[in-house]
Amino acid sequence: MKRTVLFLLLQVYAVVLWAQSTSTAGVTIHDNNTRFVDPRIGNVGALLQPTRPTVQQPNQMVRMHPLRADYLDDQIVSFPLNIVSHRLGEVFAIKPTTKQVRLSSWKEPLLYDHDLEITRPWYYSTWLVNDDITVEFTPGKKTGCYRFTFPANSAKNVLFSPYNNGEGEFNFNSAREITGMEIYHGNIKVYVYGQFNVDAIAGTVKGNTLQTASSVTGKEVKAWASFPASSPPVIEFKYAISYLSAEQAKKNFSNELADVSFEQMQQQAANAWNKVMGQIQVTGGTEAQKRSFYTALYRCYERPVDITEDGQYFSGFDNKVHTAKNNRPFYVDDWTWDTYLAQHPLRTVLNPAMEEDILNSYVNMYEQGGWMPTFPVLFGDHACMNGFHSSVMFLDGYRKGLRNFDVQQAYAGMKKNATQATMLPWRNGPSTSLDDHYRTNGYFPALQKGVTETNSAVHPFEKRQAVAVTLAGSYDDWALGELAKELGKNDDYKAFNAHAVNYKNLWNSSRGLFLPKDDKGHWVEIDPKFDGGMGGRDYYDENNGWTYLWQVQHDISGLISLMNGKDSFEQKLDQLFHEGLDRSKYEFWAKFPDATALVGQYSMGNEPSFHIPYLYNYTNSPWKTQKRIRFLLDVWFKDNIFGIPGDEDGGGMSAFVVFSSMGFYPVTPGLPVYTIGSPLFERVTIDLPGGKQFHVNAKNCSVVNKYIQSARFNGQPLARPWFTHEQLMAGGTLELEMGPKPNREWGVER
Repeated sequence: MKRTVLFLLLQVYAVVLWAQSTSTAGVTIHDNNTRFVDPRIGNVGALLQPTRPTVQQPNQMVRMHPLRADYLDDQIVSFPLNIVSHRLGEVFAIKPTTKQVRLSSWKEPLLYDHDLEITRPWYYSTWLVNDDITVEFTPGKKTGCYRFTFPANSAKNVLFSPYNNGEGEFNFNSAREITGMEIYHGNIKVYVYGQFNVDAIAGTVKGNTLQTASSVTGKEVKAWASFPASSPPVIEFKYAISYLSAEQAKKNFSNELADVSFEQMQQQAANAWNKVMGQIQVTGGTEAQKRSFYTALYRCYERPVDITEDGQYFSGFDNKVHTAKNNRPFYVDDWTWDTYLAQHPLRTVLNPAMEEDILNSYVNMYEQGGWMPTFPVLFGDHACMNGFHSSVMFLDGYRKGLRNFDVQQAYAGMKKNATQATMLPWRNGPSTSLDDHYRTNGYFPALQKGVTETNSAVHPFEKRQAVAVTLAGSYDDWALGELAKELGKNDDYKAFNAHAVNYKNLWNSSRGLFLPKDDKGHWVEIDPKFDGGMGGRDYYDENNGWTYLWQVQHDISGLISLMNGKDSFEQKLDQLFHEGLDRSKYEFWAKFPDATALVGQYSMGNEPSFHIPYLYNYTNSPWKTQKRIRFLLDVWFKDNIFGIPGDEDGGGMSAFVVFSSMGFYPVTPGLPVYTIGSPLFERVTIDLPGGKQFHVNAKNCSVVNKYIQSARFNGQPLARPWFTHEQLMAGGTLELEMGPKPNREWGVER
């Protein structure tokens, strides 16, 4: 009894603390779903990258989080004026200090107290222990505002410096104005225009020398603004960022910040988040489940970002400034290998017009750079991972009714990639002899064990990934062929449809796995659990052969046939979740650090695994999907700093949580169909374009009642575990009767 009372008191205390942190964020949110969002969830990574507590407006350019090693670090290096790209760099560091400015000041870490830090999507605040300074930040779209509250009668200094090594400049144009330029990624000029709320005394640094000059240019330049002890304790710095010009930075400032207070900026940003968080309403479930769900939804709006400024944008695909046709936004910072699986499909539901703008951006990138991009960022296509999954993304959007982009140009780019681009991981450019082998023989060739690499184009760390590349190419060629069919290009459809089954060329029937072959067609004898070097990259990618056994989303019936039918397919799925490592976790993770959140050989912490639990819906035991999904959500996606089991990558993993928590998932992007899992909530309502709503009503749903007893769609009995995108967007209602034990007959397709 005492333990129960203590537990309840702790729960109440936790809620009070959370309410305090919400209320001190300075805006009114009432019962909006933003109260459930906690950007700290996942801030300590399982083995690799943690989530960042990003503060921004949804899908907007200016992003901020304090730079530190991770949440465990109690020292902040600096605060960026902008995070240019997710995990790919920042511009313009800012930090306050009460100490006399010295050359060492820029290197001094800022000690803070975790318990006094407030992080909301629209607001950040922390207290710096040694200087007794409170730092606050709130974002605009191309702008931001820092507020520094200094101790009474103290010296007040604000330091500026670049993050990158190229040329830069800082100019104090008046006692309150500062402009700057920093070169990002070697050639991209980023501009800032900012204003203080009180007069400052300027200082600059060049050549490791402190000087009183108000302007400085060159490399390793710095600047600072000093305020006398008699000045007000609160120093505000409002600023705007531009990728176009110094003049545009000033225009961005005028467009957003003229006569706008910190509190007004904060409310505007909160309103933007309230709008997108309010698009999905849930009833039931636990407080923890709601926190995980809405925080995942928040993560889905972190990327990509709109970099259009007054109808123009800088493109790293040709290093030119372009006028946006019809004033449409231009989006960058999208890592397609991660996001094509669930994040893009989620956007086709929540904001199809925005998804059309993103697809249109990809077409523009193809026209400017000559290839359809895979990981488009500010500086161009960031060659990363494997596959041309933008092809899947285009097919998925097209089949879901998206038309506001040049589909013929998109198809031309997809076809050029499929026929002329190298498939080598982490490489851009034209084909190599290895690609010619794939297109002639239907599989990407591996090296026999111990053989030194013969092709200089192969990335020295990422290797050939021969099986992963073959499976990815099969899916991508399927998508290209299917879009060809949609567009009436029948010869292309026949050609690429034939390539869609290339995955079968690496099926080893005696081992029951996809295994590598060399260029002569001989099997490479490997341990598919462990061989292939770091991350199995000689043959697979970040995961082993057990994960890549299921990478045939586009032809599940074909995969079932390879495994000799539904019963064997189901048994193999069962084995996946029960199969041991055959070695210690220490030894396994030393080679496969990305394969986190293991359940048997299943890795919840990596993107290729997302669809696998839903494959039971293609067997005679759909109830196992319901069981697995609930277990995985409960175990690996807690509402705490450890609550993301792998590299989240700016929304890729979070979209899996959003879909799965609502009770359905797009197993095969490119097919406008959703398969049903087990919703966490009694009721889910999605506001759709045109004033329609889609409902999932799960009667008697609870932590225990996770199994579907019966189902109806729009009042009619539903015996199959799936429904269509058309049914969803028409404003349908999925009704589920839930219970504590499975109905083994429901959902079985005879």
